[in-house]
Amino acid sequence: MASENPQHATENAGSAAGLPPTLLDLTTYLLSRVGKAARGRFAERLAERGLRLWDMAVLAALADFGPQAQRDLVRRLAIDPSDLAKVADQLAAAGYVERARDQADRRRVSVSVTDAGRALLAELDAQARAVRDEVLAPLDAGERRTLQELLLRVHHGMGERRGGP
Repeated sequence: MASENPQHATENAGSAAGLPPTLLDLTTYLLSRVGKAARGRFAERLAERGLRLWDMAVLAALADFGPQAQRDLVRRLAIDPSDLAKVADQLAAAGYVERARDQADRRRVSVSVTDAGRALLAELDAQARAVRDEVLAPLDAGERRTLQELLLRVHHGMGERRGGP
């Protein structure tokens, strides 16, 4: 018989999973745990293709915002410059992006997504959405929309407090 008391529901859920109710009462803990599980599932799917999350992030940034200087991608994605260079090298070698030196400033390297990169991004997006559906299976469509809206609000709020995007 389920308890009507929300506190008892949390306690029962914690004991069923072997987790302390104190942790299950922490939103930060739940966000971390669910995020880690979702990221792990998606990372496994990417690894099957020899890809990582950064590969998708670079493709998404280029598809959404158009060609970018590598240094602008570094700032936009908050990635180490040497890590971005490796990602761009691997994506270029596979034909998913093109890199070109700026004619006006030879130090500047511009990166753009290719048609093959767009096709790959569409496949990866479908896989990411499949993982989302697995992870959020306990929620109905309305609850999923609400969760998405709330997470976006928190995400934007974090950027405003940091003074960044």
